[in-house]
Amino acid sequence: MEEKIAILALIRTPGVGPVTIRQLISYCSGAENIHRSDFKKLIKIPGISEKIVRSIQKKEGWTEAEKEWEQCQKTNIHLIFYTDATYPKRLKSLYDSPVLLYSSGTTDFNAARSVGIVGTRQISEYGKSVTETIIRELAPYNPLLVSGLAYGVDITAHRACLKNGVPTVGVMASGLDVVYPAVHKKTALDMTEKGGIVTENPLGTKPDFMRFPARNRIIAGLSDVTIVVESAKRGGSLITVEYAQNYHREVYAVPGNLGSPMSEGCNQLIKTNKASLFLSVDDMMQDLQWKPGSAVETKTRTDIPEKELFFEGFTQDEGQVLALLKKSGDMQIDDMSWQTGIHLGKLATLLLNLEFQGMIRSLPGKKYALI
Repeated sequence: MEEKIAILALIRTPGVGPVTIRQLISYCSGAENIHRSDFKKLIKIPGISEKIVRSIQKKEGWTEAEKEWEQCQKTNIHLIFYTDATYPKRLKSLYDSPVLLYSSGTTDFNAARSVGIVGTRQISEYGKSVTETIIRELAPYNPLLVSGLAYGVDITAHRACLKNGVPTVGVMASGLDVVYPAVHKKTALDMTEKGGIVTENPLGTKPDFMRFPARNRIIAGLSDVTIVVESAKRGGSLITVEYAQNYHREVYAVPGNLGSPMSEGCNQLIKTNKASLFLSVDDMMQDLQWKPGSAVETKTRTDIPEKELFFEGFTQDEGQVLALLKKSGDMQIDDMSWQTGIHLGKLATLLLNLEFQGMIRSLPGKKYALI
């Protein structure tokens, strides 16, 4: 409990953002240790300024953190920190992943398959029909359906999931206690029975405009593949597409009528090769090589026996990396980060040190192997 409150306090400390929190935790081996550390130790951490250290030592966010912790306990809201085993593995290795997620419901964020569906708020009858058909045809593949609980395509997808027994999670741009739009509160509550709602925003946060792009990156990050059903030429769904491409995830777009403003975005994505042409779920599944009724393997933390995690003369993290490379032969840095739970920034430094020590060598394609 104290560790979680300590992280909540860091989040509320002025000038301390997600990157800084990860840096601090990686060097101090825990949030509680950060608050216990003296000035001299904290100021030596790369990227940590005197101003940040002073803010941490004032413990300005501690009281708010304790109040929020109590409120979450009373309302059965789960706090998932990026150091927790239940934190979504699809997000963990991303450079801009949230430090903390607030979740309500029964969502398995590490389901074997996940599909994001996004699109315009001004959905047409064509878009509604396509969305409902996609969900119905996805059901045999047992995916987690990810969307944003907004008007239009999002809510159509969520409700179709409830109808077809498909687990679905709504990513919110507000606090969990501020469902937006309010008319979707009943649907959000129903979703918690088989899926749920999630956000990175503290309780009480209003859905300000600037929070929606940040919400979209989580939708993209949680999804193996994102489908854009309908979108205007400058629709918000295109932001989700940009994130999905940055994360090297698959993107599909549903083609639409040439005269429809709500299909301009999708048609443009297809034209510029930013998205694959969506023709049917079966066609997409052939591309993805997914089969009905069976779960594909996803990247999960490799089960490395504890006794193999330590190499004499190396730190625990270094030993874990060496053991993983010993087992795998060679591995890309992204996969290594995903399986060890070590953030990319810290892992890159660790790999460089091991390379200098003559333990590993770098290979083309950001891969590493033991010497």
